[in-house]
Amino acid sequence: MPDNAAEVTAAEVTAAGIARLAGVGRAAVSNWRRRHADFPRPVGGTETSPSFALGEVEQWLRDQGKLAEVPLRERVWQQVAAHPDGAVTALGHAGCALLLVRDRPTAWLELAAVSDEHLATMLPKALEAVLTPRFGPPGERAVPTPDAAALRGTVPLLRGAVELAAETGARQAFEFLLGRHLDANPRQYTLTPPGPAALMAALAGPAATVLDPACGTGALLRAAARPTALYAQEADPDLAALAALRLALGSDAEVHVRTGDSLRGDAFPRLTADAVLCHPPFNERNWGHEELAYDPRWEYGFPARTESELAWVQHALARLRPGGTAVLLMPPAAASRRSGRRIRADLLRRGALRAVVALPAGAAPPYGIPLHLWVLRRPAAAERPAPELLFVDTAEPAGSGGRDKLDWQTVHHTVLDAWGPFDRSGTAEEQPGVSRSVPVIELLDDDVDLAPARHLPPPATGGSAAELTGVRERLTDTLRLTGDLTPPPAEPTGAGPARWTGTTVGELARAGALELRPGGSGTGSAPVLTEHDVLAGTAPSGSLPDAPGPGEDPVEPVLLRAGDVVVPVLGGGSAARVVDEATAGAALGRNLQLLRPDPAALDPWFLAGFLRGTANNRQASSYASTATRLDVRRLQLPRLPLADQRRYGERFRALASFEDALRLAGRLGQQLAQGLYDGLTDGTVEA
Repeated sequence: MPDNAAEVTAAEVTAAGIARLAGVGRAAVSNWRRRHADFPRPVGGTETSPSFALGEVEQWLRDQGKLAEVPLRERVWQQVAAHPDGAVTALGHAGCALLLVRDRPTAWLELAAVSDEHLATMLPKALEAVLTPRFGPPGERAVPTPDAAALRGTVPLLRGAVELAAETGARQAFEFLLGRHLDANPRQYTLTPPGPAALMAALAGPAATVLDPACGTGALLRAAARPTALYAQEADPDLAALAALRLALGSDAEVHVRTGDSLRGDAFPRLTADAVLCHPPFNERNWGHEELAYDPRWEYGFPARTESELAWVQHALARLRPGGTAVLLMPPAAASRRSGRRIRADLLRRGALRAVVALPAGAAPPYGIPLHLWVLRRPAAAERPAPELLFVDTAEPAGSGGRDKLDWQTVHHTVLDAWGPFDRSGTAEEQPGVSRSVPVIELLDDDVDLAPARHLPPPATGGSAAELTGVRERLTDTLRLTGDLTPPPAEPTGAGPARWTGTTVGELARAGALELRPGGSGTGSAPVLTEHDVLAGTAPSGSLPDAPGPGEDPVEPVLLRAGDVVVPVLGGGSAARVVDEATAGAALGRNLQLLRPDPAALDPWFLAGFLRGTANNRQASSYASTATRLDVRRLQLPRLPLADQRRYGERFRALASFEDALRLAGRLGQQLAQGLYDGLTDGTVEA
């Protein structure tokens, strides 16, 4: 391969990139800059986010013994990121070269043997011979053929990308580079994650021709199962080009990608696709309401200015063959806004809308709300309207792990297990709180509210009548235990407040009598004891990330041992928890402080009890404008012999048991009361 040292020297890398090259965290890079006078000087960027010459950094890391060789994939990515015309242009050029390698490998081998200058001159013609058969003539396709001038500074990158493809495959090489670019610019793009994309493709079923009229980076079409032709349109020319290359590299299907706004300038007006998959832009006011008033696509009613999503729904239906299926990712408001009720009603009356699926919050951007999937089917001319609509709510099956911990396998099974029978027979067996098919006539009221939560009330809080009887028995036993644990009457000491010879947690830590550790870091599979768990007296309920973030070092979490004392540091309340055998092994969560006493010097229950004193917490707290923070080191304890500590510790342990019983009784009482309310109102409990 021709020498590319000049290109490497010209490429720049940020501190995060250096961390990835060396396999360390960004903090280590900052330390190197401070401690080593010979560390390369910044050559660009800003004062707070400088960039460095990749060649100089690579040489310094090698001289320091911190790097044997820059990984090929990192070198190629740094060349993409440092491209003078921007990363998107570099990705487009790399994608074209990878497509040439994929479709005409011998042509690339002949070109690769010449110098960089000759390669830049000869490459446009070779690329044109690949791009035209895959995407159509230059005036129609979304992927332009780069000219020799544009390629001249990109040839070393192209050679590196092809070398990477030899290791991983052309598709995987492009996916890596595109994925790194998307990760580096999270706010610039609205992406459809793999979980929802796969589910949408599964709901659409096998389809020969598939359309996405707002394709973004092509994630939905990439999830389609063995299509013969893919059609896509995207308003952003850069995204359209990247999507086209991504689809062509990942499939042997025909790929037709056009640039433009599908609502204002439909590129496929005569298309009748087998399936449409779409994640449309949400809440757009400027979608063409004025100029499209008499458009023939509004078969189910002219959408209001605030109902851009219903315009996309009707556009999708207009591009389907009779019997074809469309699946759209929708904001939940589209199911209930009054301005869209007439269109929703007509979609129901004519049998076009077949199912509404509520996804868990965190499934796709915007991540804070539970988005919906609408499954639609274009009615055939003589087909009778479907009498029922399927509702599915996946919030409960998905679990509460948050955006990065959703159980997508369970979500897929839940939705498809309900959709399969309903698709075949037009009805489905009810799964309480999860899925239900509802007669259309029941939905055609003044609101036509199609939110699944309205039609899928959760099961009674306490369960069946038999389960409520069990809750009542547990409550009775707990109340009896609470009575047994009630502390005896407080006996006055006959003297004023004790004048202890005191010490502080900070002094004990310095003397080695206890160890202090803050929580909130680490990765792994251990459950996490959260601040809420400590305050509520419940089992660990949190979870750690599976892997460190980009540019971060792996960090071991703080794992709890029996006898540890855990204290919340925010909120200004007095709380402390002694870790028992059941909680041992969990990781320490954020906003918690661990105190690990030396059992030869400190009794853990004595320590926890005195830390809970109200006056003690007040004097150790600091106040900001929005929160109170506890300085654990300032908390005070009396200096007492270990035998006296244990005497106090037994009283504090008994108080903690009484407190736990009270909390459990409160939870059981609330569960029983709400379960009876629910049972009486839904008819499962006799009045």
